[in-house]
Amino acid sequence: MAKIIDGKAISAAERISIKEETTAFIEANGYAPGLAVIIVGENPASQVYVRNKHKACGEVGFLSRVYELPEATPQGELNALIDTLNADEAIHGILCQLPLPKHLNEDEVIARISPAKDVDAFHVQNVGRIMLGDYDFLPCTPAGVMVLLREAGVEISGKECVVLGRSNIVGKPMAMLLLQANGTVTICHSRTKNLAEVTRRADILVVAIGKAKFITGDMVKPGAVVIDVGMDRDENGKLCGDVDFASVEPICSAITPVPGGVGPMTITMLLRNTLTAAKRFAQAAN
Repeated sequence: MAKIIDGKAISAAERISIKEETTAFIEANGYAPGLAVIIVGENPASQVYVRNKHKACGEVGFLSRVYELPEATPQGELNALIDTLNADEAIHGILCQLPLPKHLNEDEVIARISPAKDVDAFHVQNVGRIMLGDYDFLPCTPAGVMVLLREAGVEISGKECVVLGRSNIVGKPMAMLLLQANGTVTICHSRTKNLAEVTRRADILVVAIGKAKFITGDMVKPGAVVIDVGMDRDENGKLCGDVDFASVEPICSAITPVPGGVGPMTITMLLRNTLTAAKRFAQAAN
């Protein structure tokens, strides 16, 4: 039986720590860490994410502001709001919920957010600092995966690590973090030949491709640690991951479930990044 890496429990413990640190921060500085979330349009999934972020901020004692803009909001208006929030000393983290409506330029929005308030770690300056290993913030999902591995007692150094997926949000930064932890890292993608041969080499397999139950038991090395970043729906409309849990769980040594694995960690790491940003701001002000 594989060990189930419980993201809910690990996330809850991390949030208790963040809440305690936030209480101390408020006592020391007289204000709370502040997070501003911008949502444009009425994408149902985005609305759920934004509500969850707002609720999480309340749980740990943050100031939380949500800016709901209509679908037809022009680029200039969105840019102006970001400029206002960049200058607002009560706001330490800014997040623009993606995807944006098609008429808006996501790259322009990401570049507009101050790197010091870029708690998603998407700004080119923060991405570059991650490459160098000298960063203030990490993208929330890869950062959450690293905490899960740490709390599960998984040794990364010297291990064969395979990352399936090369997105800027998960795959690429995930590979860099594993590399910085002295893993030997391979990135796989849609053009990778003999994929199963590569995934079977992995001591640690991180799957983030957005294809339901894509990784099956015959693609996994016995005793591997399997991290499933996917959030999909199966043929019955039931929530599942990129890993076929039923066939993989008997083979691996540890695995994250979906739901309840990586998912809970993402918002928790957003809270951690916002607290870090607030601490940096307070340090610079003193």
